[in-house]
Amino acid sequence: MTFDFHQLISHATKTRPLGAGTIIGSGTVSNKQNTDHGSAIDQGGVGYSCIAEVRMIEQINHGEMTTPFMKFGDRIRIEMLDDNGDSIFGAIDQTVIEYQSPS
Repeated sequence: MTFDFHQLISHATKTRPLGAGTIIGSGTVSNKQNTDHGSAIDQGGVGYSCIAEVRMIEQINHGEMTTPFMKFGDRIRIEMLDDNGDSIFGAIDQTVIEYQSPS
């Protein structure tokens, strides 16, 4: 992260009062890894934080974006593992579907 949570909270308090229970979100945290733009897994890095970040790195490194955005039917699985490979919070496993408006 460019700014840690202490800095985010300090900055937020300059423009608004924060009370007990206030939630501060950081947005997507980049995997910069002490390099200019981070490193892909196939290059020995830990990958990137979001598709938009991957596409930006592709544009910088290769002059074009090749990773597509998600589309209907794509399956997305997110899970965090500890050092022993055990799931910390459980997995989120979803399929991208088209929104159906309630009738």
